[in-house]
Amino acid sequence: MELAYLGPLESPVQNRAMSDDTPDIRTAPTPGEPSHEPKRGRGRKAARKKRSKAAKSKGKTATAAIEARIGHSFSDPALLTTAITHVSALKPSHKRGDSYQRMEFLGDHVLGLVVSDMLYRAFPEADEGELSKRLADLVRKESCAEVARALGLSDDIKLGAVGAGVGARLRKSVLGDICEAVIGAVFLDGGYADAAAFIERNWTERMRKPRQPLRDPKTVLQEWAQGKGLPQFRVAVDLPGLAPAEGVGGSKRAAEKVAASVMIEREGVAGSNNE
Repeated sequence: MELAYLGPLESPVQNRAMSDDTPDIRTAPTPGEPSHEPKRGRGRKAARKKRSKAAKSKGKTATAAIEARIGHSFSDPALLTTAITHVSALKPSHKRGDSYQRMEFLGDHVLGLVVSDMLYRAFPEADEGELSKRLADLVRKESCAEVARALGLSDDIKLGAVGAGVGARLRKSVLGDICEAVIGAVFLDGGYADAAAFIERNWTERMRKPRQPLRDPKTVLQEWAQGKGLPQFRVAVDLPGLAPAEGVGGSKRAAEKVAASVMIEREGVAGSNNE
């Protein structure tokens, strides 16, 4: 009988033990080939990028809406952003100049120049006094705030983390300043012509309909009486122990002089030339 050698007999138990102890070896990708392993952070980075893109898109939409309302498309939208930014919204690393304040200074003077020019051309018969009163009424903070409200700028003001009540008060108090800052931004972006066009669109109607009398009643009466040659002022000088002396004149000062002269002449006061 022939026997064939088949090799050593392996133990099934030993084979299982060795199989259980075998480490899990993963083959590294060949250089140049893409890895199929997920990379940590890739998802979060993509999410941040998406949020940033959405924020920029939203900011552009908001800017476009403001531009449509004020009638000026900015070549440099950052100017508009600065014009509507309150100091409270600035980051600690930013300067106060990054808020509306510097532009308000500029816009205030541009507004005064443009409105002065408008008044000079619109009222050729008005004297300096009337023009000055009209100008003061048109450039006051209340008038600027009215324009800002009409343009819907109140909701566009960028504020920091303040309470609702504080925010409402801030918006109301700085509304006129924000309007002047927007004028400054338009001037910086488009020059005098664009700023003048913005002001004329929003101030012409107000210029023709002043909201308060240009002259007080006393002045009106005085001018009317002077025009008719009537005396307007009666002044009495009353000194202890002496009868009163009255004077009438076309002005308060003139009436006072007349009253003093009457008493001097009546009492025989020496040393007066009675002028």
